[in-house]
Amino acid sequence: MADVLADDEVEERLPEGWSIDEDEIVRTFEFDDYMKGVNFAQLTGEIAEAQYHHPEIRIRYKEVEVRVTSHEAGGITEKDLEMAEILNNETA
Repeated sequence: MADVLADDEVEERLPEGWSIDEDEIVRTFEFDDYMKGVNFAQLTGEIAEAQYHHPEIRIRYKEVEVRVTSHEAGGITEKDLEMAEILNNETA
């Protein structure tokens, strides 16, 4: 099991666009239309399955909110920050 990171370490290393919400990191990605968001959500699911690290995904009309935490560790770990970086790279 991965170790939970200290709050100051998470803040220091938090990828662009992400914020901390209690024991999760969160980002809302914006898209030009609904289907681009749906496609991103599907891609996020495929990445999550490959990483065996499954975020919460909420699809709205032109927005997809992604929440990442390491439930088994009880907070934010290195694995969460890695997932955030991967998702940022997919939208760059």
